[in-house]
Amino acid sequence: MADITAALVKELREKTGVGMMDCKKALGETSGDIEAAVDWLRKQGLAAATKKAGRVASEGLVGLSASENSAALVEVNSETDFVSRNEDFQAVVRETASVALACGGDIEKLRVADYPETGRDVDSEIKQLVSTIGENINLRRSAALSVDKGVVASYIHAATAPGLGRIGALVALRSEGDGDALRNLGHQLAMHIAAANPQAVSVADLDSKELERERKVLREQAEGSGKPPEIVEKMVEGRLRKYYEEVVLLNQTFIIDGETKISSILEQAAKDLGTAVEITGIQRFALGEGIEREETDFASEVAAQLK
Repeated sequence: MADITAALVKELREKTGVGMMDCKKALGETSGDIEAAVDWLRKQGLAAATKKAGRVASEGLVGLSASENSAALVEVNSETDFVSRNEDFQAVVRETASVALACGGDIEKLRVADYPETGRDVDSEIKQLVSTIGENINLRRSAALSVDKGVVASYIHAATAPGLGRIGALVALRSEGDGDALRNLGHQLAMHIAAANPQAVSVADLDSKELERERKVLREQAEGSGKPPEIVEKMVEGRLRKYYEEVVLLNQTFIIDGETKISSILEQAAKDLGTAVEITGIQRFALGEGIEREETDFASEVAAQLK
């Protein structure tokens, strides 16, 4: 039997785009012959997935898996919204989220983790799904939160099935307070995060380069007013406070009542529970955000077909 080296597996993977486990199996079945292995994968319906890999996939589902004090989100993309209603696709997203929870949200570990009861890794299982469904499908990202004491609460918006939807949000609350009260508070905060899309928990958590960039823009705008330097600085600080209210969770106004700052909500919760309540982390996935969607000109497409 031929020696199936890691380099050989890597070469076949790069040639076909098929997962490592399937590449290794194909090489084993063909005594290490690369071209024969490609044909073997094609016969299994796996290599066909590579033909679809270039298509833009911005639809799909955000999947959630949660336990008492940890939770994970994944985003698995497809080309069309129709696929998000496919039961096989939903099952893969749901199971992938469960594996992501076990991997602590690490995307690279998730890709090569065992997909239950298949003998394949997660990446290979998704490639298998491409062959079955006929669309480009890819695992885009994953993340997880956990706390030693307290809860990680979650919320799925526009849910198509339990734990599956278009927006997912997580919030980690560290506290020794009553679990039910924390879960209720956490669920409301997760809903707020899904709607308000904060970029950081506190001002201190903001990216320093992005903050300095924002400050520079605001200063240039204020200087354009022709006001004295001391007035310009006050204008910059005032506009920065407004900026914080837009992007910092603790500075935002709670969407539930439309008037209370999130920081005040936490202070009141601490009084009610008789112990500190701290937000240690947030995550929010909105389906397809940041993906450049193809703009299809159907008239031109039809004209091209007629030619």
